[in-house]
Amino acid sequence: MRKTERYPVEGANSLWHIYKTVPFFKVVKNFTVIQLARYTPFLGMKNWLYRTLLRMEVGKQTAFALMVMVDIMFPERIRVGRNTVIGYNTTILAHEYLIDEYRLGDVTIGDEVLIGANTTILPGITIGDQAVVSAGTLVHKDVPAGTFVGGNPMKVIYTKEEMDKRKESDSVLNGSRQA
Repeated sequence: MRKTERYPVEGANSLWHIYKTVPFFKVVKNFTVIQLARYTPFLGMKNWLYRTLLRMEVGKQTAFALMVMVDIMFPERIRVGRNTVIGYNTTILAHEYLIDEYRLGDVTIGDEVLIGANTTILPGITIGDQAVVSAGTLVHKDVPAGTFVGGNPMKVIYTKEEMDKRKESDSVLNGSRQA
């Protein structure tokens, strides 16, 4: 289950209430910073922009690929651990505007996580350390540490134990090839 806070609205749909939920100039600033970060090829500069201007928590040596789209309204609710790769054109959301309510939720991505290209991560999600999310996945529930998940709807492809066995057998194979 995703961990989100729910805020009901009356009258028009929740997106019509947007500037009651987030200041207009914050959205303009965030949009500008995010667009600059999406296109810059300099990973260190992206991380600096995210940390300094958007107040995101971003670990050392984390790499955001080209065209990654972080939440425009609430980027400060996104935390990404160290040495993590966020693949091309991935979207990380910390909000969702629905008809009669809007929801906010923190997104936490652990250390040494691999997020494949064109993935969408919904609000209120935690992705554990050393997890792998395959390309094109809709992450709609938490991902346990060390697990390999993929698809839409997202499913577990390999558990942590299965991943550990695969790594072990790969290292044995590679060791015998070098001998």
